[in-house]
Amino acid sequence: MPRRSTEVSEPMYFVLAALLDGPLHGHAIVGRVIELSRDRVKPSISTLYGILERLTSQGTLTVDREEVVDGRNRRYFRITDRGRAIAEAEAERMHHAASVIRGRRDPGLT
Repeated sequence: MPRRSTEVSEPMYFVLAALLDGPLHGHAIVGRVIELSRDRVKPSISTLYGILERLTSQGTLTVDREEVVDGRNRRYFRITDRGRAIAEAEAERMHHAASVIRGRRDPGLT
């Protein structure tokens, strides 16, 4: 878990981003995280479920529904309004951080 409760780790950020378009189950979340991060973040199922448990206990995610598929329980997670606000705030924070670097000019080139 990040040091402060308001901090969002990279895997957490991509889990939240994966759920912005609607509820997904664990394996679908992993696939979407890999896709959105361009293979940068590849959480194991155990890591993912630790993240899902933390985010659910914080009210950032909620269980949307459960179903049984091939004798196994499949739980779908949905982002809450709080989770959406956290994801948007983190995106804004990263945008600002990137603009600090992108906005710099090499004084020797001007």
